[in-house]
Amino acid sequence: MSRLQLFGRPWVVFDADNKEHRLYYHNFVTTGSWGQCPVRFVVDDDHGDLITMIQRNLIKYYSDKEFGLGVVEKQQKIRPKGAKNG
Repeated sequence: MSRLQLFGRPWVVFDADNKEHRLYYHNFVTTGSWGQCPVRFVVDDDHGDLITMIQRNLIKYYSDKEFGLGVVEKQQKIRPKGAKNG
């Protein structure tokens, strides 16, 4: 076992629901480096590299957040024009 494995940053799977993970990616986009990131992300996507995987996860996260079940539930609460309170 190498010393890098003993003292290196821990490996984690990127989770778009985790605010810290989104912040780490934001810092990467801002600085262009993973140097200040306290973790190393595992690529668990068969179709690309780490950045592509993170971008896909973020797109899904924000799409679900905007167009997910919460939006459908809100639309069901809206009554059509002319509907009476019942």
